[in-house]
Amino acid sequence: SLALGQQYTSLGSQPLLCGSIPGLVPKQLRFCRNYIEIMPSVAEGVKLGIQECQHQFRGRRWNCTTIDDSLAIFGPVLDKATRESAFVHAIASAGVAFAVTRSCAEGTSTICGCDSHHKGPPGDGWKWGGCSEDADFGVLVSREFADARENRPDARSAMNKHNNEAGRTTILDHMHLKCKCHGLSGSCEVKTCWWAQPDFRAIGDFLKDKYDSASEMVVEKHRESRGWVETLRAKYALFKPPTERDLVYYENSPNFCEPNPETGSFGTRDRTCNVTSHGIDGCDLLCCGRGHNTRTEKRKEKCHCIFHWCCYVSCQECIRIYDVHTCK
Repeated sequence: SLALGQQYTSLGSQPLLCGSIPGLVPKQLRFCRNYIEIMPSVAEGVKLGIQECQHQFRGRRWNCTTIDDSLAIFGPVLDKATRESAFVHAIASAGVAFAVTRSCAEGTSTICGCDSHHKGPPGDGWKWGGCSEDADFGVLVSREFADARENRPDARSAMNKHNNEAGRTTILDHMHLKCKCHGLSGSCEVKTCWWAQPDFRAIGDFLKDKYDSASEMVVEKHRESRGWVETLRAKYALFKPPTERDLVYYENSPNFCEPNPETGSFGTRDRTCNVTSHGIDGCDLLCCGRGHNTRTEKRKEKCHCIFHWCCYVSCQECIRIYDVHTCK
């Protein structure tokens, strides 16, 4: 279903045949056919999640690289139950919930709209107005679509469902009141407020922190009436057990230093690094101790800009020289 965001980013401008989307399981196919008009938003949400993943990991050894000609758009990276898999599932599920919620508030679908259920009494000096975003509906769509694949009684399905829900819960936790003032000359005689989602960057930042503090789990097997069922338990009893808002994983990540087709690692050769940083984006860590090359690069930039009344800006064009550092 992640491939949906890459291959179907223009669904809103063309007729959609659900059967033409590769990789959908039967439940997702039924969902597509029953709710065809919100599928462009689902696709946009997956795309949003992938873009945010690439932003959050832009300075790390694994930088959320996608493969254009493959249904498995991250290659084999997501085959293992690693922190990276946990983050991708969480951010993609959050992206679907976010995009569907925003689309409904913008009136692009007839089956959803503004939220009228979570208003409550108005506060001091303001009243309800505008269009509150119905995040509960977006979360429901994300749960029905993204979790449709996770129906196996194994540890990986349990992990994926947990991380999917952690991503969606982040949307609900970050809903906030947004207000607008009304009155003469911008005075705030009347203030109307509505529930709104944050910028998706805030969701990405929060889930990236959860990636850094993800909980390592171990797999346990139980005998039930339907057969053997796998569940997850926190590996370290001394640590606080993960909540529904935490990300979980149970397999270690590769180091991503060298190209490896089995793990999906592209390595870090020729990646740009930050020579002044001591963090993971610095040349020491990002280049895995192999060292780095430095070259100079000329760039044309606008400079000496002047504002003219009224109303335009004129600029000169300058050539500046930069040092660019890349991993050996």
